[in-house]
Amino acid sequence: MSLYKLMPSFDVRVRKAKPQDAKVCGQICFEAFRRINIEHGFPPDLPSADMAVRLLFNLFSHPRFYCVVAESDGELVGSNCIDERSPIAGIGPITINPDHQNRRVGRALMEAVLNRANERHAPGVRLVQAAFHNRSLSLYTKLGFDIREPLLVMNGSPLRKRIDGFPVRPAESGDLEACNRLCQKVHGHDRGGELAEAIEHHAAKVVERNGAITAYCSTMAFFGHAVAQTNLDLQALIAEAEAFEGPGILLPARNADLFRWCLENGLKVIEPMTLMTRGLYNQPTGAYLCSISY
Repeated sequence: MSLYKLMPSFDVRVRKAKPQDAKVCGQICFEAFRRINIEHGFPPDLPSADMAVRLLFNLFSHPRFYCVVAESDGELVGSNCIDERSPIAGIGPITINPDHQNRRVGRALMEAVLNRANERHAPGVRLVQAAFHNRSLSLYTKLGFDIREPLLVMNGSPLRKRIDGFPVRPAESGDLEACNRLCQKVHGHDRGGELAEAIEHHAAKVVERNGAITAYCSTMAFFGHAVAQTNLDLQALIAEAEAFEGPGILLPARNADLFRWCLENGLKVIEPMTLMTRGLYNQPTGAYLCSISY
């Protein structure tokens, strides 16, 4: 628990989140994202306050997410989370009551989760930032984050097609080690904690060619990620996805061939985002999709 002096007569206290905080923080989360997106001409990332409440309740209750809230004069004014399921930690969602913007609440919430990452000796911390949000971009840069990749949220109707020679099947628990090796090869680290959870929930898929796993996705969604040896492997996962859940999938914009293929298959750009990292980072050596965490 920590106390930050912000402005005259404005103190904020950051403490660990409780599941019962989700009702108020979810409303703040919905309104904060809705307002900033609409101001810049983009659709809200969350369709309703109820969905935001459910999201934060799940995160605040999850044993491998560390979540904090900010209070001022007994009132909840914001929240932040850090995903601790895998070696690299992912931050977000961080949201602040729009009426309390520009009072260093965001910095206090960020410092709280970064301190947590330091205590746990996380080799790296990452986040995905709305590219049109100048204030958050500036804050994260001041806190030591580097811009690594422009991202595009893309969505559209499911393609409902198969790519010959790239068979897709549901992931099984026995696939976890091979998927982790693939992620390690592409990124220099694995995302085994969240992938294991996705396999348990029957959400993950793999591409298996000649007895080897050449691609996987935890889920084809805003909160999912994918890793592949080649663009064709990743295209196979995208092509057979039953839906693109949430606002859409997060595609690295510099992968021009994959971007062009998505456009040619009817997917559209929804909004731009930015991958930012602090600590360990390796230039990827394969194809991939980010999640909203990283």
